[in-house]
Amino acid sequence: MMVKPITKTIQREGLALAPARRFRSASVATRNIAILVASAVVLSSCQSILDQAYQPNVSPSDSPQIVDEVQKNDPRAQMGAREHPRIVASYGGEYHDEKTEKLVARIAGALTTVSENPVQSYRITILNSPAINAFALPGGYLYVTRGLLALANDASEVAAVLSHEMAHVTANHGIERQRREEAEVIASRVVAEVLSSDLAGKQALARGKLRLAAFSRQQELQADVIGVRMLGEAGYDPYAAPRFLDSMAAYARFSSVDPDTDQSLDFLSSHPNAPQRTDLARRHARAQGMEGTVGDRGRNYYLAGIDGLLYGDSPEEGFVRGQTFLHGGLGIRFEVPPEFRIDNKVDAVLATGPGETAIRFDGVDAGDTTSLTNYLTSGWVAGLRPETVRPVTVNGLEGATARASAERWDFDVTVIRLNNQIFRFLTAVPKGSPTLDQVSAILTSSFRQMTPKETAALKPLRVRVLTVGPRDTLATLAGRMMGTDRKLDLFKLINALPAGATISPGQKVKIISE
Repeated sequence: MMVKPITKTIQREGLALAPARRFRSASVATRNIAILVASAVVLSSCQSILDQAYQPNVSPSDSPQIVDEVQKNDPRAQMGAREHPRIVASYGGEYHDEKTEKLVARIAGALTTVSENPVQSYRITILNSPAINAFALPGGYLYVTRGLLALANDASEVAAVLSHEMAHVTANHGIERQRREEAEVIASRVVAEVLSSDLAGKQALARGKLRLAAFSRQQELQADVIGVRMLGEAGYDPYAAPRFLDSMAAYARFSSVDPDTDQSLDFLSSHPNAPQRTDLARRHARAQGMEGTVGDRGRNYYLAGIDGLLYGDSPEEGFVRGQTFLHGGLGIRFEVPPEFRIDNKVDAVLATGPGETAIRFDGVDAGDTTSLTNYLTSGWVAGLRPETVRPVTVNGLEGATARASAERWDFDVTVIRLNNQIFRFLTAVPKGSPTLDQVSAILTSSFRQMTPKETAALKPLRVRVLTVGPRDTLATLAGRMMGTDRKLDLFKLINALPAGATISPGQKVKIISE
């Protein structure tokens, strides 16, 4: 959970908030252990990365090459390097797990051997985001989210995504794009958006305002052609490209059921997707053979590589469990009323319910704030009614509450101090709605510190790979899913099971659990 302007509904109606600072229970590690995957020219220098078996007895090279050395004279790489930290910050930092990093390196390494540019090196970063996305910057900077890795079901599907992004690099699409823009204008926009104190600037960057990461439809189709060819030549199933496009489209439909789900950071929002594109990818794959007869999917070693992968919310952002939000690092929890849906976004916890009711929860550093009633009237809330400001006690914690109005909306604003943080609840209802008191009362009365036992028991959700037993059914396996009230739908989605599909003993499947 981080902090940004209030929900779109509230924002439209003019309740102005001063920018609040992002907070986490622990800082995200910023170490850069990017993986260098170079092709033919430097293969002898990175055998331990490209070796498909990762045998521990492979000795170090006598002339090791690191990505910074290989790319130091490449102006395109300098361009990518300039934007790299901003991209990483936009997606919640890097995701570090040795097993997963080796898996991605193995897949990318096989692709580099068939690259159209044999001297191109790649720096691959796994982003710590549940979004389904992958993209490239000039100079070989490739990015894939852990959310995409969780959705994929075999190595060939991830290879299809990476080969597509590598194609953008080898075809110099980022450079071509830049030439159609004024470079200095691009740079100034990026600086203005990302280095401002407003976190929305970073989100704007990730949503595609960085021109170097955005490509035309013609470039996307060209990357599809190159990517499918690379898939086949690297020994992967070339039909993985259309297959995973279908999976991502299914995920988009699944997510669209929730109107508050922000899909703007996902692959299909930055890459054109249409049935014609999927058909075209399938047609290119047919040139390499009939489906099911060519290429390797790499399913078993892929599932072994993502077993235990973090899924959904990261511990630094807190967790949603049904109607409850819990943050072990901050030691807090609260509940929303029945029929409300919680959306734990990067910058705040949002919830929506019946009757156009909206809730926002965030936090700011307390600083030198001595009085919470004074804090409420310090100007960060527009439309505040001063006569409603009063101190309160919330489960033994100091707090203050007030009401505000903006056009056709009424608001309850409640702040609570805990240690060096001020936590803020903002509840919006249509003007005159009698539910404001009820909803705000449930929120504030349920807010409390977690006990040490509760904190110790709180664990993140992860991808778990299971082997289907003789008594297992779709229903029993889906019943073991956690973190969703649409268990069967999500189980089918992450396992790419079509309608009417069955499972059989010995088959490996993914579930989401602690």
